[in-house]
Amino acid sequence: MKFGMKIRFLIRNKILLLTFACLLCDVKLVRAQSVYQPYSFQFYQKFSADLYSTQTRIHTSLKPFFVDDSLLKRTYDSLMNIGGDKNGFLNRHLIDTKDSSGNTFYADLLPDLEIGRDFAASKSLWTAGIGAQVGGTVGSKFFYYGSFYYTDAQFPDYLTSFINSTGHIPGQGMDQSPGSSARDWYYSSFLLSYTPVKYINLTLGKDKTFIGDGYRSMLLSDFASNYPFFRATATVGNVRYMAMYAYMTNPADPTMPYGPSQHKWGYFQYFDWNVSKRVSLGFFQNVMEATQGPTGQKQGFNPSLASPFVFLVPLDNIDNNPGKNILGFTGKFKILDKTIIYGQFALNEFQAKNFFAGNGSVTNKSGYQLGLRGADLFGVKGLNYLGEFNTARPYTYASFNQSSNFSQDGQSLADPFAANFREFVGILNYSVGRFDLQGQLNYAYYGLDMNGLDYGQNIFEPYTSAPNQYGNYVGQGLRTDFYYAGGRIAYILDPKYNLRLELGGIYRDETNSQFRNKAGIITIGIKSSFRSIYNDF
Repeated sequence: MKFGMKIRFLIRNKILLLTFACLLCDVKLVRAQSVYQPYSFQFYQKFSADLYSTQTRIHTSLKPFFVDDSLLKRTYDSLMNIGGDKNGFLNRHLIDTKDSSGNTFYADLLPDLEIGRDFAASKSLWTAGIGAQVGGTVGSKFFYYGSFYYTDAQFPDYLTSFINSTGHIPGQGMDQSPGSSARDWYYSSFLLSYTPVKYINLTLGKDKTFIGDGYRSMLLSDFASNYPFFRATATVGNVRYMAMYAYMTNPADPTMPYGPSQHKWGYFQYFDWNVSKRVSLGFFQNVMEATQGPTGQKQGFNPSLASPFVFLVPLDNIDNNPGKNILGFTGKFKILDKTIIYGQFALNEFQAKNFFAGNGSVTNKSGYQLGLRGADLFGVKGLNYLGEFNTARPYTYASFNQSSNFSQDGQSLADPFAANFREFVGILNYSVGRFDLQGQLNYAYYGLDMNGLDYGQNIFEPYTSAPNQYGNYVGQGLRTDFYYAGGRIAYILDPKYNLRLELGGIYRDETNSQFRNKAGIITIGIKSSFRSIYNDF
């Protein structure tokens, strides 16, 4: 009954938008091509055959892509026009125009409706949301994009617990109804992109950036909420360089996620070098600096940390320095055509004596990733796979002050498990015609805090509170085992904005010596957008 009331509420509040959209359907429309493709693993894996072919030399580790002027355009066009022109009615934006000067504009309504059941908790689940997106080009150099959602949902208990602890819907937005059985929130993104010459792109917006070739990223992922940023990207031959400056927030007090927030600047640089058609190497640097120093002084944008040169900012171990630094490396090797091994290494601070001693020092804060992925398994076109291992030592991504840790809106900017964990992920995708199928298995173990002590999994606790300076190890604290199995079958109604009918199932089991949380979920719905929405943690 409550689900029906939410649907009627959304319909009443969107009636003017719907009426306007219906009137515009009578306008004579002309197809226009999208420039910017929002990132989601499920959609981007469809490019794997092109990305990881030994015949191409595409920069693959910096996402999202602008696909119009790249080797991906043929595949992109086929994905956006499933079945060819005969099915054009199902392969179009709601509004899609192009004027005599070549300027384009498109717009869509984005439904997000789902019902389900958590059989382990005997609990009904539902999502009732509506959104809209607009995008287009002005001339050949300027692109714009924006999207907005309002959503109401009743979540399984494990997601509700996460929301209560952070004050945010994972990766989406701030919880607007804390303490309620159902949660509502707003999600927004926008981009203004300018390409003055072929080799340079400047982007201002509120969105996410993903670095890596895997499902997770140990350097910068799309798990956390959107954030405002300015990003400059330069590509010259086999080298691509990115500098990004972001403005992020955290709860001022980790124990009060709905209380006042603190802000911080994020400075990111990434250098990607395609050494050959088979080998790529990348170098990453980040500095997080709180907008308020240790003595309370205000700190604005720091030009010295915005240097366009990688590795000029030293790894800093001074406890009272408001900025904290992460260095990272990425690598990819095409061992076979359409098959790669890939990896990442993240280093948060560095003390050579402790790093090489293997003594479990609290200052030895690092993580790494190793994976194998490929396309067209067994020669079956569209059958793609991934196997991945991720781990981070205790206290990695933490800081002496939670306001300068590696997070955004109370969520990790790297792996959802944050730190003090080991994780194995296996994913199999198959796309044929309008059908998308995905199966996923995860296993992880991690150490939670216990007895009021910080064992390194919660990156919002200052690492200065660690109970042991030496002898720290992955899984210390309350050892917890995590099992996850998920499957999804989707039928794509309109690929332009990923409108689809979707049936999904999840089995989740989190267990330790003090509690066991299980979930067994079946959902069905009609959904839209390319957003990545993570529930596998």
